[in-house]
Amino acid sequence: MQKDPDLDEDAVRPGWLALDGLHTMYFEESGPAQGRPVVYLHGGPGAGMEPSMRRVHDPRAHRLVMFDQRGCGRSTPAGELRDNTTQHLVADIERLREHLGIERWIVSGGSWGSTLALAYAQAHPHRCEALVLRGVWLGSAREMQWFQGGLRNFYPDVWEQTVGPVPADHATAWFERLRDRILDPDPAVAGPAAVLKSRYEWLSCSADPSTEDLAAIDAELTPAYCIPYQRVGTHYMRHRFFLAPNQLLDDIPAIRHIPGYIVNGRLDVVCPPVTAFELHRAWPEAHLELVPLAGHFSTEPGIEAALRRIMESLR
Repeated sequence: MQKDPDLDEDAVRPGWLALDGLHTMYFEESGPAQGRPVVYLHGGPGAGMEPSMRRVHDPRAHRLVMFDQRGCGRSTPAGELRDNTTQHLVADIERLREHLGIERWIVSGGSWGSTLALAYAQAHPHRCEALVLRGVWLGSAREMQWFQGGLRNFYPDVWEQTVGPVPADHATAWFERLRDRILDPDPAVAGPAAVLKSRYEWLSCSADPSTEDLAAIDAELTPAYCIPYQRVGTHYMRHRFFLAPNQLLDDIPAIRHIPGYIVNGRLDVVCPPVTAFELHRAWPEAHLELVPLAGHFSTEPGIEAALRRIMESLR
C-alpha cells in the first residue's frame, strides 16, 4: 500500500543486503537501535512491506525491522521466480537477523506473513521471543478452494466484476487460466490479468469498504505494481506454497514454548477465522483474539487496536 502520511519517514533507516548472486533484499529499520527487536513479515506472497505497521509499534521501545521478500517491492530483481521458495525466504530472515546483529526477536506477520512467520519459527525456534500472527493463512488446499470459490458467497459483486458468469464449480479452472496470463512474458497480456487478480483480492479484504477505499485501491493497482506482485503469488500458489500438506500444524510442537498471539477479523473472508481457530486448537498455549466487525486489512480499527495492545505488552 502507499506510504502512510502520519508516519515519520525520516526516522526510517533503509538498507540493502545481497542474498546470493541473483537476489538483493531491501529492508528498513525504525525505532531505537537498542529497542526490543521485532521483525514484521508482509503478506502476499508477492506484495511488499507495510509502512502502516509502524503505527502498532512503540517508536521509543521497539526496534522494528521490515523487508521486501524476494521478487517483491524494492528488492531486486522485481518479480523474479528463480531461487524463490518458502525455504529461501526462511533463510533470508535468518541472514537478515545475523546481518543486523540481533540475537533473538519478536516475529510478526500478517496473512501470508503469518505462514512465513510459522515456517521461520519452526525452523529457528531459539531465535524467536514471541510470535504475533494476524489473518492466519496455512497454505492448505481447502483455503485455496475457498479463496477461488467461497468468496463469492460474501462478495458476489466483486466476483461478478472479476470472474463474471462462471459457475463456482468452474472457478479453479478459470483462475488457472488467469494465472497463465499473469505469467505471460508480454506485459500487454500479463498487466490486465495481474490488475484483475489484485483487485479481486483487495476488494475482498475490507469488511466494509468505503468509496474512498475503492478509489485508493484502483489508483494503486497499476500494471507496474501488480505484475511482479501477482507473478510471485502465482508461483507460490502453483507450488502449494512450498509446504508439505499440514506441515505448519504438524510442526507446532517445535514452537509450543514460544509466547504466541493470534489475531483474526471475525469477518475476514480472505483468511476466515476458522483457520486461526484450527491453529489455536493445535497450539492452545497461544492467545487467540477474534476481532468483531473486522475483515482482513491490518489497518482496520479493531485489528490495529488489538495488535497495538499486544505489542504494548511486549515492550
